[in-house]
Amino acid sequence: MGSPRRALDDAVAALPDASDPLALSLNESPFPPLPAVRAAMISAIDAANRYPPFLPERLRALVASHVGVADDQVVLGVGATGVVMQVLQAVTAPGDIMVMASPTFDGYPIFAATARLISVTVALDVYGYHDLDAMAEAARTARVVVLCRPHNPTGTVESAAEVEEFLRRVPADTVVILDEAYVEFVAAQHRIDAADLVRRYPNTVVVRTFSKAYGLAGVRVGYAFCAAPLARTLWTWQLPFGIGSTAMVAVAASYDAECQLQQRVRAITAERRLLRRRLRSVGVHSTDAHANFVYLPPQRPWRDVFDGTGPQVRHYADGGVRITVGNRRSTRAVLSAVAGSEQV
Repeated sequence: MGSPRRALDDAVAALPDASDPLALSLNESPFPPLPAVRAAMISAIDAANRYPPFLPERLRALVASHVGVADDQVVLGVGATGVVMQVLQAVTAPGDIMVMASPTFDGYPIFAATARLISVTVALDVYGYHDLDAMAEAARTARVVVLCRPHNPTGTVESAAEVEEFLRRVPADTVVILDEAYVEFVAAQHRIDAADLVRRYPNTVVVRTFSKAYGLAGVRVGYAFCAAPLARTLWTWQLPFGIGSTAMVAVAASYDAECQLQQRVRAITAERRLLRRRLRSVGVHSTDAHANFVYLPPQRPWRDVFDGTGPQVRHYADGGVRITVGNRRSTRAVLSAVAGSEQV
């Protein structure tokens, strides 16, 4: 048997490097927690011998106030993934149909399989946008349909009018998961008034996370909001003691430091624009991304380009690749890999 000290050393060594400029596959923030958030999380450790609240009522109220909805419209979970599973547990039965785009966030096919649902996929168009006509048609026999805005992995956003028309066409008894995991990176002119949307379309559940813009991927906390009757159903699946004290204080401290977080968001979006511009200058097309990543369609053998060159990126079965936007070192590493492939 190994010694306790060795086990601790191994556990610490297994922690990811928060400042690794080459970790570009999971759309994490390149920044460690803000000082005030870090201090709040450290303070929470002193109460680690006590359970968190049985149900996260105070965090629910805090999120509701920040979003601009009533408390009873909010549910919380272990990241956005936990919230989505709550939705599926609450509104589906084995054998129901779940409609999603292809490609999409890796988790959705897994969630569907876990809930024993039938996945129906609809291909994106050549520009990386949803085929909303085909998705609305598929939703006619579905229990759940997923629309990511911005979409993962392409980063594209359909207009508010297109989303509205899509929601009008979806049957009222089909639940629409509007995944806004990257909404903080979307410019104001492209945003949807989601609070008003769920009022007018009570079958819509808006899902968000603190893992991306807020840089709390390791803390695992996400939320959703929807019409109160549907939210009451989802709340019955709220896991007791499911949101840890560290997560609760991290969210509160993050809201309190919103101005500093917005500075980080602006830095990431500026770096995204720079990366896209530099890629375009060497003839590499990327989709019109509105998130903290860029997507390169299968125009080159990207696996050959990036494998063994340093940047850890996310490859897709169709040959496309998604690259998280990091810091300037990250951008230089990506550009260097692309430039090196041209010289081979």
